[in-house]
Amino acid sequence: MADYTVIADRQGLQDAADALSRGTGPVAVDVERASGFRYSQRAYLIQVYRRDAGVFLIDPPAVGDLSPLQRAIGEDEWVLHAASQDLPSLRELDLVPPVIFDTELAARLLGHDRVGLGAVVETTLGITLAKEHSAADWSTRPLPQSWLEYAALDVVHLIDVRDALVAELAEQDKTELAAEEFEAVRVREPRAPREEPWRRLSGLHTVRGRRNLAVARALWTAREEYARAEDVSPGRLVPDRALVAAVLAEPVSKQDLARVKEFTGRASRTQLDRWWAAIEAGRATSELPPERAPGTGDSFPPPRAWADRNPAADARLKAARAAVEARAEELHMPTENLLTPDLLRRVAWAPPADGDAASIGDALAESGARRWQIAQTAQLIAQAFVDSVQESVTAPDDAS
Repeated sequence: MADYTVIADRQGLQDAADALSRGTGPVAVDVERASGFRYSQRAYLIQVYRRDAGVFLIDPPAVGDLSPLQRAIGEDEWVLHAASQDLPSLRELDLVPPVIFDTELAARLLGHDRVGLGAVVETTLGITLAKEHSAADWSTRPLPQSWLEYAALDVVHLIDVRDALVAELAEQDKTELAAEEFEAVRVREPRAPREEPWRRLSGLHTVRGRRNLAVARALWTAREEYARAEDVSPGRLVPDRALVAAVLAEPVSKQDLARVKEFTGRASRTQLDRWWAAIEAGRATSELPPERAPGTGDSFPPPRAWADRNPAADARLKAARAAVEARAEELHMPTENLLTPDLLRRVAWAPPADGDAASIGDALAESGARRWQIAQTAQLIAQAFVDSVQESVTAPDDAS
């Protein structure tokens, strides 16, 4: 068990902020949301720990303005695990770190086999954490004591884990590259919304015809609007498979829709008028979606099609991928952390005209690669591209 203080009012927050200001060293921060239960990704609990200050479990909906917390820790290093998941929820509350240390990302860069919080704590400190409440509905009030104890344990060891990983990074000469990765996560802009998010409906591939796709789109939109208004996860109202089943059944009336046994979910019948109105709207619209999602301007085909569509690019990709994978193995880190597959595909499909390491590096940088990634891979990729051409030229002779 860990000692902790629950903060649910303004005075409690100010007291916690004062204690944290007097604490020493980095600040461990974690966020609990209600993913899978609520529509929003808001924080329903924020856990903060600092040496010589203690553990504070802050209830954002109850406290409201968290500016005293930001003032208390806003100039210090924040230690998070899988920071990319928590930073958006923290930013919603105007909690913004000046610098971060991401224990999950550090473990990846170090080549740890398992990088979940429990695994990293166990590997670095020899302490086993229970994870039975990781998928809980943290919007529940009051929060059970066992959940609070679990939440406190999520941060109380983070500073010790950070210190152990700092030493490992230094041993592997990865301190600077890790700092680049942490900063990239900290300043990363949110992804632009998908142009047609409804196409992510699970099972949509079974729907045929533009009119039926319009119905699917209308049902998805109706569910999304209702979920947002009720702050409930859409799938808890009506699962994806139920929406698709309603489309495939092609009901001729509201009563016919109600008889579709696969049309399930807690709001499938209570909001029957809503779903039937969506079906009618989808059937009546003149704006029919294309059978397939339109591609983006800089898109390229999946790699499995490259051999037929662009044999030279296929050869470049295969040669460069092997070289990058070998370097990642030398560095003891996953290949995708050294260079994401998307970045490699982009430069292989449309390489710069010069084709040297400098121009390859510029192309990678333009697509978002970090300096250390470019330093580790640009020359390898440039040489692999040259080798791929030479192999294609010599292949007929080798075969004869």
